Amino acid sequence: MHYDILIVGGGHGGAQAAIALRQAKYEGSIGVVNAEPEYPYERPPLSKDYFAGEKAFERIMIRPAAFWEERGVDMLLGARVDAVDPSAHKVALSDGAIISYGKMIWATGGSPRQLPVEGGNLPGMHVVRTRADVDGMLGGLDDVAEVAIVGGGYIGLEAAAVLRKMGKKVTVLEAMDRVLARVAGEPLSRFYEAEHRAHGVDVRLGVEISGIEGEDFVTGVRLADGDVIPAHMVIVGIGIIPAVTPLLTAGAAGGAGVDVDAYCRTSLPDIYAIGDCAAHANDFAGGNVMRVESVQNANDMANAVAKSLTGELTPYHAVPWFWSNQYDLRLQTVGISAGYDSMVLRGDPDTRSFSVVYLKAGKVIALDCVNATKDYVQGRLFVIDGLSPTVEQLADTTVPLKELAGALMAN
Repeated sequence: MHYDILIVGGGHGGAQAAIALRQAKYEGSIGVVNAEPEYPYERPPLSKDYFAGEKAFERIMIRPAAFWEERGVDMLLGARVDAVDPSAHKVALSDGAIISYGKMIWATGGSPRQLPVEGGNLPGMHVVRTRADVDGMLGGLDDVAEVAIVGGGYIGLEAAAVLRKMGKKVTVLEAMDRVLARVAGEPLSRFYEAEHRAHGVDVRLGVEISGIEGEDFVTGVRLADGDVIPAHMVIVGIGIIPAVTPLLTAGAAGGAGVDVDAYCRTSLPDIYAIGDCAAHANDFAGGNVMRVESVQNANDMANAVAKSLTGELTPYHAVPWFWSNQYDLRLQTVGISAGYDSMVLRGDPDTRSFSVVYLKAGKVIALDCVNATKDYVQGRLFVIDGLSPTVEQLADTTVPLKELAGALMAN
């Protein structure tokens, strides 16, 4: 087989790359190698709406199955690239098939980190990354009363919220001294800890896991202090490992991900990388090289590459944004708060509608907005333009951010 453009990975980035190429009137052949047996679907609902049974799978598909055939995009489902030969412009699939390509877009994302302790592979251990992962959990939930969640990040907290709605007893185990410690400031962490505890979740911080109890099936999580948390289901949400081994083995520059330049090009000829697995110098993180695990990043990188491949060389430059739904709380984030040196609390967390604004050297670099959509929408301008309001101006909720931005820009 040969494709003018071969896309490896059928998640948000891979799907959007194919869509954007056809929207740009690209007429060459396109093939998508997707390790999963499903057509591309949205991943965020896996720990939210889909897990809660509020959305059927058909409603989270990125496009209906017929869409891909109508646009001449070959979906190679249930296939995985095991090796890349960049000089010959060929890849080897896990079933032994060889595919040649003109250009390649690597959009594989990553695989969930496993818990590296005794018993970590017992039945009853779960991760949240694919439809099959969530279906596996849902299939056994009727017989589960107690669930332990390892990791107090977005995935873990979203799953905790859904499970509490189902009436399960939930314990969240976080190694650091607060939840969301890697992505948010302390005010937001403490707010979410209080919310989860108010909903009956046992949130334990600063814990170390020494093993998983059970013989033929999980019965509990053993902590380093000897305490055992009873559980017949354990969900592990401690990050992902970028799926880039074939590229690195082929000589691509990288480590914790594959390195790409401003145009999402890897160091290998005619190979681009996008999404969770692509380590890039992010303009909204002070130019620091990082991977951004978000739908926004995957889609915007895909769009940039599609433009470059259809005659308009386009660098990746897009303001990052994220969101998380837990209970009746909608968290919307714009920008990247890593490296902030000060923060401003805008509003009162007790009202369950507030924002945390992050600054570096006096400039706004990010906002976390809880049930505060206007702050989120209007705050984007502060991040994009690097505006420098005073603490008092940001804290004054009587002045909309749009009005404040206008005043600052006028000066």
